Amino acid sequence: MIQLYALAQALSVLLGLLVGSFLNVCIARMPEDRSVVHPPSHCPACGHNIRPYDNIPVLSWLWLRGQCRDCSSKISVLYPLIELVVGALFWLLFRRFVPDVFALNAPSLVTFGLAAIFVSMLVAMTFVDIRHYIIPDQLSIYAVPVGVLGVVLVAQLGGGHLALASGWRDSVLGAFIGGGSLGLIMVGYWVVRREEGMGMGDVKLLMMMGAFLGPLPAIPFILVVSSLAGACVGLPMAFLGKKGLRVAMPFGPFLAFAGILYVLHGPEIVAMYFPGLSFLLQ
Repeated sequence: MIQLYALAQALSVLLGLLVGSFLNVCIARMPEDRSVVHPPSHCPACGHNIRPYDNIPVLSWLWLRGQCRDCSSKISVLYPLIELVVGALFWLLFRRFVPDVFALNAPSLVTFGLAAIFVSMLVAMTFVDIRHYIIPDQLSIYAVPVGVLGVVLVAQLGGGHLALASGWRDSVLGAFIGGGSLGLIMVGYWVVRREEGMGMGDVKLLMMMGAFLGPLPAIPFILVVSSLAGACVGLPMAFLGKKGLRVAMPFGPFLAFAGILYVLHGPEIVAMYFPGLSFLLQ
């Protein structure tokens, strides 16, 4: 039994590495509105298709010493790093939603799969937003139905988790409150400062997050944690830079960080530090 659970954990890491490899394609192509399935993976420098044995996550990059086999151009270290990050996150998610061998059943595995989809989109969105200051609709508003349908499927199978929305009503309400709350903040900032503080991409992203996680306590948790994380990064940049508090910085990665933290530990953090809000976790 112990060996079976260890094998299942290893498979979750392998799945994460493979998904990370696919996310690298999404990160490179989505900002340019290119298909993520055609043409096959190829070297951006010489255009040669990448051979299957050169497309093994992490190992191929190490074997080729970070170079293209055909033209020897450098391949960014971000590729294997993203694969490793996703592999590690999938392992953490698996331990979270399938805590022991007795939880190796359809409801728990589907719940893990829904959380893995959610986190994968946040990882891809983070690197796209950092590079291009945009959040693709495929990773935000278009994914709202995926969250609602996924939550419905989990509920039908008898699964579920405190870190995810509890049903379709909770999911839909989460999407509306998520997008609406950040939209109100954006409007309020414009009224006070007469300038745009964040883009609609962030609003649509929080709608997607609400569809997967539900409204309470997920949305307040994400807003507070992302704001604190943004301040921890933004304030030093503002003081060290020349633009002061007008320094430009994408907010999507901080929302993603808060969302991933909530999936992994959010309900426990709320119960520990805000016991008066524990009724929201029922």
